[in-house]
Amino acid sequence: MYIDITNVNKQFTHKGKLFTALENVNLSIDRGEFICLLGPSGCGKSTLLNAIAGFDPPSSGTVVIDGCEVRKPSSRNVTIFQNYGLLPWRNVLRNVELALESRKDITRAKREEIARKNLDLVGLSGFADASPHQLSGGMQQRVAIARALTADPEIIFMDEPFGALDAITRMKLQDDIRAIRKENRKTIIFVTHDIEEAVYLADRVVVMTPNPGKVKSVIKVELGPSRNRTGQDFFMLRQKILEIFSMKHDYPIEYSI
Repeated sequence: MYIDITNVNKQFTHKGKLFTALENVNLSIDRGEFICLLGPSGCGKSTLLNAIAGFDPPSSGTVVIDGCEVRKPSSRNVTIFQNYGLLPWRNVLRNVELALESRKDITRAKREEIARKNLDLVGLSGFADASPHQLSGGMQQRVAIARALTADPEIIFMDEPFGALDAITRMKLQDDIRAIRKENRKTIIFVTHDIEEAVYLADRVVVMTPNPGKVKSVIKVELGPSRNRTGQDFFMLRQKILEIFSMKHDYPIEYSI
């Protein structure tokens, strides 16, 4: 298995009291899988993502990626956040090139070539010279995605990247992510609280519940490469996840629909 999360627990001290954010989380992820961590606010989705990415290691338990225990962030992986993280004094092209500037083995011309290729992939080839403030929120997030792809990471971590966007822009970016993923086959771990977004994007949906954060169920999504948001199968899977959130048992269940 490419990623193994074993008996992961995470505690914080808040106002002198010990708070458990994650409890006994176990999950295995294949190379090339698209995993959505789904759940309400406070269920530990982002905490788990940060543990897998190496930003904030677990209090106990282990996260192993490709045979190596994760203790710190790796340059082989990238994280895309909700706030885009673009540098306002750089134009779009230069923001995307940033992903390769530490690479001494890549010439400036090659760096620009790769950056332009990925801008074209996200539909922004005509905005290379624009400043970030001239772009809409959705376009800025596309720049962030292009920059992530330029780094050619093994894993892309995405922490509610579309959460601040309007519904139409959000759906367009979901389509973009599916198209990009089909071409690149990256391993993606995506945090969301939106059930429809999770069903539309994921190979498997990991349903988490809070107080403390646990894996309630893992649902395999077998809707095929072309997903219809209004289709009966889509609707049935959405309903199944809603039912899971109301379940009483505390042990993980794996579904396939």
